[in-house]
Amino acid sequence: MKKSRATKNIRKTELISFTMILAIILAVNVIGGFIFTRLDLTSEKRYTLSPATKDLLSDLDDYVYFKIYLEGEFPAGFKKLRKETKEMLDEFRAYNKFVAYEFINPLENVSNQERTETIKELAERGIEPTELQVRTTDGMEQKVIFPGALVMYRDMELPLDLLDNQINVAPETVLNNSIQNLEFKLADIIRKLSQLQKPQIAFITGHGELSESETYDIALTLKQNYMVERISLNGQIGSLTRRSEPDAAGNVRIVPNFATIIIARPTLPFDEKDKFIIDQYVMYGGKVLWLIDPVLASMDSLQMNESTVGVDMPLGLDDQLFKYGVRFNKNLVLDLNSASIPLRTGQVGGQAQIEFFRWNYFPLLNQASNHPIVRNINSIKADFVSSVDTTSVDLVKKTPLLKTSDYSRLSGTPVLISLALLREKADERLYNRKGQDVAWLLEGQFSSLYTNRISPEIADNKEIGFLQQSEPTAMIVVADGDIIRNQFHVPQGYPLPLGFDQYTRRTFGNKDFILNAISYLADETGLVSIRSRELKNRLLDPQKVKDDKLFWQITNTVVPVLLVVIFGILLTVIRKRTYARKAS
Repeated sequence: MKKSRATKNIRKTELISFTMILAIILAVNVIGGFIFTRLDLTSEKRYTLSPATKDLLSDLDDYVYFKIYLEGEFPAGFKKLRKETKEMLDEFRAYNKFVAYEFINPLENVSNQERTETIKELAERGIEPTELQVRTTDGMEQKVIFPGALVMYRDMELPLDLLDNQINVAPETVLNNSIQNLEFKLADIIRKLSQLQKPQIAFITGHGELSESETYDIALTLKQNYMVERISLNGQIGSLTRRSEPDAAGNVRIVPNFATIIIARPTLPFDEKDKFIIDQYVMYGGKVLWLIDPVLASMDSLQMNESTVGVDMPLGLDDQLFKYGVRFNKNLVLDLNSASIPLRTGQVGGQAQIEFFRWNYFPLLNQASNHPIVRNINSIKADFVSSVDTTSVDLVKKTPLLKTSDYSRLSGTPVLISLALLREKADERLYNRKGQDVAWLLEGQFSSLYTNRISPEIADNKEIGFLQQSEPTAMIVVADGDIIRNQFHVPQGYPLPLGFDQYTRRTFGNKDFILNAISYLADETGLVSIRSRELKNRLLDPQKVKDDKLFWQITNTVVPVLLVVIFGILLTVIRKRTYARKAS
């Protein structure tokens, strides 16, 4: 009788404990439905969204639908990309219910004809296929996958490439870089689709800048995010700035007309009026992307002659840029790490024989710092680039963005440029200059070039509103105007995508660099700062995996089973002793 009562008490206590635990779990779930909390225990905060992304998601008021084509059987690296993409979208959806997605295998259960049509349709919508060699039980098999997505918002649709293709970079690093950029890419595509008012940017004309057709591809791409115009200054004070509407107190301010202006490879001098207009645009907070050729050199001159001479480009901007913090050197950088150019070497059977030769005047530029604008960016193809030094300017922070390789050489102007260089074996002893900086980001408060240089009547004219020191602003200077110029198809003559070299069939990072630069200068959301996040690629040591494979297989299969058995035995012994003690 006494034993039966003790048993009932034990069961009653266990039932009460179970009920309390269940009630606590239900209460936590109910509270969690109203109070949003997430814990990120990773060292690099892999699953913590940036404030810019959270702000973007908080403003989203309609569904954004991601149709992601990363479904099916493919190598482990792409499975990881799929997993990370899903987790990032889940993180987005945790902050806003209007984020929806699905994963699709577009080539599942389709005939050969349907397969071809599907690949063509996806390519037309901006989803390019990637061919992989996959190891199977029967050997190597070629597999086509689509590491991208179509993103839809209301009546708009944009393609999204999830894979960062980088030249001469190991596949594991490419995939890790792609995963690092996931938050930026996903947030940026949402911003493109949902923004109500696009910032305005302008290409400056009137000084022999690149033509509309030469910047066709980048302008077309920029129009997805910005209002793009071409503006000729013509000495008009109001071309880049305007007087704002009076505020509540009746005050009128001078404000920039454009979030950013682009000065793309001018070839004619700037007069003082236009320089003054640009200067005061900067003083009032305007941003500038300077793409300048300090040296006049072109491959067009080598079409008919084997040699040409590179000379100084007289643009009249040296004093202005020096005042802002940089000096464009009158030289050309030659680099052993360079792009190739096609040359006709003969003719066989009526067909021209074309061979490719490295042209050291076309260096491949790489990131000079870990800044978000250039982080994990592909190599950038430059044409006749010069080095850039910085000057001592207070209140201006200078960050290098692009540089040549450590096998560089400098040639001062005037410089003889000859195709004979292609027939000579490069003397590596001459290419002994470390990486030369060719692009800089300048941020801070700039001093006007015209301080103490204009008459008091102009300086005191309220209509002009002359400022001697700028509001906090930024500019990017690049010593190569051709990095924004697209090629034209031979022989049909239509513009090709920026960065694509039709001769070598390689795509360089020119477009990504320009888009990142404009985004950093013109975008007030700060999304590009997300690119500074670094996720550690914790890869297993292949040699250790091979040497210790059997040990870890046994450890991972036998040890867990033994632990469960030991835990079960201990639990049984403890329960028997507890019941025996209470029963007595």
